[in-house]
Amino acid sequence: MDTAPVLRIGLISDTHIPEAQPELWPQVFDAFRNVDTILHAGDIHDVRVIDALHALAPTYAARGNGDDGSGGRPVQPDDARLCEAWLLELGGLRVGLTHTVPIPEFGHYRLADAMRRHFGRTDLDVLVYGDTHVEALDVIDGVLCVNPGSPTFPRNYSTRLGTIGFLEIADGTPRATIWQLTADGHRPFDWATWRNPWK
Repeated sequence: MDTAPVLRIGLISDTHIPEAQPELWPQVFDAFRNVDTILHAGDIHDVRVIDALHALAPTYAARGNGDDGSGGRPVQPDDARLCEAWLLELGGLRVGLTHTVPIPEFGHYRLADAMRRHFGRTDLDVLVYGDTHVEALDVIDGVLCVNPGSPTFPRNYSTRLGTIGFLEIADGTPRATIWQLTADGHRPFDWATWRNPWK
């Protein structure tokens, strides 16, 4: 019996290069070596990061506030792989990529408002976002929402090994996971240490 091919997507956000350190950890490149595409959810701070990731797989990047000069940082130049938001069809699913959305929701600005603003629709299958530097997996109104955290500034701490994510799509079904970078590679993130999204 044939099994459906699995589309494997690397997820990363808030790399803050060279603010965090001169280059991304080599563990990131090892982890993403065999992915089909890479989604970067913003605050790149240097388009060389996109170049390096794009050498592994086609890379789409959201423009974060830090890429637009926030905090006196340099404004990143126009690049075909970098825009405020992407609405992509991947594995037959609608996948949105942007930097900032209200998760958790607050005040009158709701997630549906953010999706309409960034993508012109709310019927996404998957939403990948960043900004908080905090890894998260949630299903909100039927949308799988994934924040891969930060590989360099996890939970807004000082530079240290942080997190990345993967999105796998098979038979039209998405599955997301978060991974902790380690000294010798990466391992599944220990949700018991922080927030278990499935409880």
